[in-house]
Amino acid sequence: MDHSHHNHDVLSQAVTHSPADHTTGHGSGSNGHDGHMMMMQMTFYFGYKNVELLFAGLIINTPGEMVGACIGVFLLAAFYEGLKIGREVLLRRNQISVRYNSMPVPGTDGTVLMETHKTVGQRMLSLAHLLQTILHIIQVVISYFLMLVFMTYNGYLCIAVALGAGVGYFLFSWKKAVVVDITEHCH
Repeated sequence: MDHSHHNHDVLSQAVTHSPADHTTGHGSGSNGHDGHMMMMQMTFYFGYKNVELLFAGLIINTPGEMVGACIGVFLLAAFYEGLKIGREVLLRRNQISVRYNSMPVPGTDGTVLMETHKTVGQRMLSLAHLLQTILHIIQVVISYFLMLVFMTYNGYLCIAVALGAGVGYFLFSWKKAVVVDITEHCH
């Protein structure tokens, strides 16, 4: 079977669109609206027409809708930062056991330094751990929502994510000691 002929037919059915219309092309797909099939934008752009946001049917078409979406995304990103700090505060309040482990580490000048690690434990079958688990699930879902918003490649929405995360960090993390969390999602 000659696949090059089939691929040519598929490519000839693709419709190019103007820079003002960043997310739709004409097609017969059932996932579209008004006879249009939604296509994912693959480069950054600034626009407000036909921007599909997270869910089918949640489509931005006016400047007012874009402003509202940016405010919502900004607040979600700020809430995400607050949630991370809130989980740390709850964990510190519900500490059950604290263990310090020290181990020798060679220094740069040949001396031996002692490195101390703090291990915090809590019971697995406890209300505190159940609450931490639920908050962790919420945190993961929000982080993926923010990632998907950024993946719209819409400049306005990307800026809203970045500013919301920055403002959230500024508001909630100012008392926190800065520690890099290697398990943090999507950052």
